[in-house]
Amino acid sequence: MTAILKKVCHLAAFSWYAFVIKSIYARGDSDLPEGIFVYGGPWKYLTFLNLVLQMGFFGLASVNDIQPVEKASKISLLCLCKDLLFSVFVFPVGMFVVLLFWLIFAYDRQLVYPESLDNLFPPWINHAMHTLVLPILLGEILLEPHIYPKTKNGLAALGIVGVAYLGWVIWVYLTVGIWVYPLLGLFSSSGLTVFFLHNMLVVSLLYILGQTLNKKVWGKDHPKMKSA
Repeated sequence: MTAILKKVCHLAAFSWYAFVIKSIYARGDSDLPEGIFVYGGPWKYLTFLNLVLQMGFFGLASVNDIQPVEKASKISLLCLCKDLLFSVFVFPVGMFVVLLFWLIFAYDRQLVYPESLDNLFPPWINHAMHTLVLPILLGEILLEPHIYPKTKNGLAALGIVGVAYLGWVIWVYLTVGIWVYPLLGLFSSSGLTVFFLHNMLVVSLLYILGQTLNKKVWGKDHPKMKSA
């Protein structure tokens, strides 16, 4: 029963994220508020990149689910890649998107999700991008154990990806003179540095949170954890 539930949940999550991404693209470019998708389209927004990341993970998890069951003493390469993707990127980035979006939205939504977007994206898409990610991730923690790399290695990989995204955001600004998020335009150069460092600290803490939850739920004595 557990194996069937896992397959159903993984396939459902993959299908859901694929549907959300398709729905975003179906909006087209004609009615977009000025500057929203200029240069890079939706690919410059962490929210959209996170949707692709989540879809990719659950697609990989679905493929892994149909593989032959591993012996307790052996974990397949596909399973290891899946767990690495979830532990280092999927969980911390997904949680970060939800946390940061709603904090800024509560303070001043114009800085992250202007009211003009309400005419383009219905409320369900907003919650699909910024709310439902959270319970789906927590559900994945409860659904199966995940093998985590050494903490320093995981944080290093997360840091490299974070710097790469920061470089992409700065490149967009230098190219078209528009910040990906209006919030960034409020900071001085030193303020931006502090803001980005703070965000990297938060993402790192979320990585450790995922690692801690994984241990609390499944423990070190689980056969999969022992075989890592």
